[in-house]
Amino acid sequence: MSRLSWRWWPRNKRKSSSDSEASSRREKDSDRRRLLQALSAMVGGGALAAMSRPAQAKDASDLPPPKRVLTGRDEAGKSVFKSVDVTSKVVEIDSNPGLTFYELYMTEGVPRLTGLEPDPMLKGTIGFPGPGGTMFRLISYPPKRPEGYKPPPGATLESGLRELSEKLPGMGDVFDRSAPGMHTSDTIDYGIVVRGEMTLELDDGAKVHLRQGDCIVQNGTRHRWRNPLPEPCLMAFISLGGKRG
Repeated sequence: MSRLSWRWWPRNKRKSSSDSEASSRREKDSDRRRLLQALSAMVGGGALAAMSRPAQAKDASDLPPPKRVLTGRDEAGKSVFKSVDVTSKVVEIDSNPGLTFYELYMTEGVPRLTGLEPDPMLKGTIGFPGPGGTMFRLISYPPKRPEGYKPPPGATLESGLRELSEKLPGMGDVFDRSAPGMHTSDTIDYGIVVRGEMTLELDDGAKVHLRQGDCIVQNGTRHRWRNPLPEPCLMAFISLGGKRG
């Protein structure tokens, strides 16, 4: 029995030593992982802080304008970049400071896709497309107004809607005068929250809170948008013109 014990003792000792070394390595690896996690959190926190600084701007003018990349074809039929810049049609609403429309592109009927078409925004814009037409735009909504906020001198609901229709033909006509903000258009609207947060309210008072990346499909229904945060909200919309059933 003693010989058997003698034979196994060194082997068990080596195993114990190996286990100790493995345990030590695991602890070191764990320490390294914790350090990396801490550094990642610090870097991530810094990145998040940097990303959040523009979002605290008071209106859209403090944020970098979104870039629009427009492609087409050259005379040889090869694909080319026709424009890599801010859209040629940016609309700011003076009666509602911070409300800015970036009119990106629009079509009527079935697009021909020659790639030689001129930028449609050079000739102006519209409020909403007609049947079969499309409108692609970004809208920067101003922050939630602080307590005691006063609109610009002379600005009223009517003057604001009139300005909307002058700068975005027909848009002011779809708004309900009896319920400020409520409006209905003969379109299906695909909407995406690009930056910030937004609240969508419908006829029955039901609301849904949307965060960055959330999407909506607006089926020609009466609705209202409200920015719940003290920072701008940027949303993208693609409107498809339809016919009221």
